[in-house]
Amino acid sequence: MYEAKEAGADLLAFTLDKSSGGFSPTTRYRDYAISRNLIHWESQSSTRADGSTGLRYQNHVREGRTIQLFTRLRTDDRAFWFLGPATYRSHVGERPMAITWELEHPLSGDLYQSFAAAVA
Repeated sequence: MYEAKEAGADLLAFTLDKSSGGFSPTTRYRDYAISRNLIHWESQSSTRADGSTGLRYQNHVREGRTIQLFTRLRTDDRAFWFLGPATYRSHVGERPMAITWELEHPLSGDLYQSFAAAVA
């Protein structure tokens, strides 16, 4: 996560397949495509729903901020897919927050299939 304050945006980059690489048990967040329009993403383990970062995520539209999502399949992928802007829809829990983001532009069918296979 990178907060680009001057741009009024949060840039969220995440890896889908965490079965290998340098992911500890506390950083194996469950990030995946729910559908072509919805992404399940887990925040850092310290993010509270009522904390400044959690509130920024929940209230980004009202505050005139954007959320930009980037993902890659595996840690050895050098490039990330830019999924585009997303809108907060809901969350469950905290530390980490399990957030559902709605994509402004749906994933293509082949990209969605590839993402679904990576976390299956």
